[in-house]
Amino acid sequence: QVQLVESGGGLVQPGGSLRLSCAASGFTLDYYAIGWFRQAPGKEREGVVCINSAYGNTYYADSVKGRFTISRDRTKNTVYLQMNSLKPEDTANYYCATDFINNCPVTDFRSVGQGTQVTVSS
Repeated sequence: QVQLVESGGGLVQPGGSLRLSCAASGFTLDYYAIGWFRQAPGKEREGVVCINSAYGNTYYADSVKGRFTISRDRTKNTVYLQMNSLKPEDTANYYCATDFINNCPVTDFRSVGQGTQVTVSS
């Protein structure tokens, strides 16, 4: 069964950090481009970052550049999103997705997880 499962969300104070995980089952995540997205209530979905499969090229939204870092762990078939210097405006449901192609961007969401909630508040 092809599946993506996110975890690692929670409540954090402004300036804090979280690491989100996107674990794949039923396919080898490393073969494909993976995107992280977020959506807050009443707002449109926003692409946060995407990582290509071949050389690991990454593409970050301007809003998270310098604060968020995407990485892969091939042994765990998992992609991580390290989020530092979090701001209240980062509050959203975060989810990962893939189109089962090599290159970014992810646009068709052929496999997408349920998401994990991140809340940044004091």
